[in-house]
Amino acid sequence: MKEDHQAHLEMIQVVISRMAQNSFAFKGWAVTLVAGMFALADKEARACYFLLALLPTVIFWALDAYYLRQEKLFRHLYDTIRRMSDDQWERDPFTMDTKPYCDQAPSTWKALRSATLGWLYGSLALAILLVTGVVFVVKK
Repeated sequence: MKEDHQAHLEMIQVVISRMAQNSFAFKGWAVTLVAGMFALADKEARACYFLLALLPTVIFWALDAYYLRQEKLFRHLYDTIRRMSDDQWERDPFTMDTKPYCDQAPSTWKALRSATLGWLYGSLALAILLVTGVVFVVKK
């Protein structure tokens, strides 16, 4: 494997690592923002303030699903480039085009329902709805 071919694989690996890091950061930010919103909403104890915490949960869930899909696309690209001979690689060197793999990776909508995202964001959304319901019932 030529040095440029190896460098191309390393470039793709950096992108994959960045996608995984973004996903990790989204999860941390979502939990932190929801906890912060709960702390602020607790002073007023109004159900609508608690319900507002759903907004960042849904936004981070969607962003995380997008990045998960992108990560999977780049993993397919990496696998293809890894298997190429140097002659094949030289026909289109340093490509970062993931379009040929769109049918091999789950859609963003399917990624939303993946176990890795569903358990965290689904649990977070369920907790928000339960707390909102409890606050609504107690205030009546």
